[in-house]
Amino acid sequence: MTESHSAGDKALAGKVALVTGATRGGGRAIAVELGRAGATVYVTGRTTRGAVSEVGRAAETVEQTAELVTAAGGEGVAVIVDHLQAGQVRELVARIERDHGRLDILVNAIWGGDHLVGYGRTVKMWEFDLDKAQRMHQLGVETRCITSHYALPLMIRRPGGLVVEITDGTEEFNHENYRAPFYFDLAKYSLFRMVKGLSEELKEYGCTALGLTPGWMRTEAMLDTLGVTEENWRDGCKTDPDFAMSETPLFVARAVTSLATDPDVARYNGSSLSAGPLAEEYGFTDADGSAPDPARYFTDLFRTGQRPDPDDYR
Repeated sequence: MTESHSAGDKALAGKVALVTGATRGGGRAIAVELGRAGATVYVTGRTTRGAVSEVGRAAETVEQTAELVTAAGGEGVAVIVDHLQAGQVRELVARIERDHGRLDILVNAIWGGDHLVGYGRTVKMWEFDLDKAQRMHQLGVETRCITSHYALPLMIRRPGGLVVEITDGTEEFNHENYRAPFYFDLAKYSLFRMVKGLSEELKEYGCTALGLTPGWMRTEAMLDTLGVTEENWRDGCKTDPDFAMSETPLFVARAVTSLATDPDVARYNGSSLSAGPLAEEYGFTDADGSAPDPARYFTDLFRTGQRPDPDDYR
C-alpha cells in the first residue's frame, strides 16, 4: 500500500486547481477535498444563486461549492462558466494566470447531460432526436476539449501537472459493455481516447493525464430520484438492489486527492482507474469507513448475469 497524505497535512498548499462541473455531485466533493488538502480551487458551473442551468436543480450552486472549499481549509473561487463558450474559458484561464501564474491540477468533471440520457435509453440511434444527440456530445466531449485547449498551456509551464478526466466506468468495462443509448456510449467512450492522447502529448512536459471513474455515486440528484436521504440511503435498495454498491461523492474525491499528492503519480499516465482499487492502494475509505469496489461488482454481474453479494465488494 502506498502511503497517502492525510487531509490535515495541507499537502497541496501553494497548488492551484481547476475543477469543472463543480456545482454538485462528484465535482463538488473533489473540489472540497482538494481544498481540505490546502489547494486554491477554482470551481466552475452554470447554476448560480441567480440562474439555473438546463440540469434544472436550483438547490446546489457553484458559489456554495466555493464556500465549502474555503470552509474545508483551502481557498475556493467560484467562476460562472459555460465551457462550450471558448471566450468564457479563455478568460477563466487568463484569470488564473493573473492571480497565480500557474495551474497544477485540472479535474474535468463536467457533464450535465443525464436528462438527455433519460430521454431515451431504448431509442435506436436513427430514431434518437438529433438535437439531443448533438447536445450530449457537446456537454460530454466538446466542453473538455475546449477547457484543455486553454488550460494546458498554463499547466505545462511546470512539470508535475495532473489532468484527471472523470469518466463513467473503466475503459475495460465500457469496451466490453454497450452503454445505451448510442450517443451516451459514444460520448463516454470518447473520454478514454482523450486521456490517451493527452497522456502522449503531456509526458514530455512532465505532466500526467489519467481517467478516473467513481462508482454509483449517491449524488444529490440520485438521492432525490430514489426518494431517500444519505441517512436512510439503503432504503433505495428496495427500488434497485444494486444501489447497495453505491458510494458517497467523497469516495472519488479522496481518490483524486490521493493521486494529486502522490509524487509518483506519473506511473498512471494514460491509465483508466477506478476509485475502488485506488482505495486499497492509498488506504482511504468512504465516509462510512467502507471501501466499495463497484467496478469489480458490476463486471462480475455483467459477465455472469447473476447478482453477487454486495457485502463481498465493500
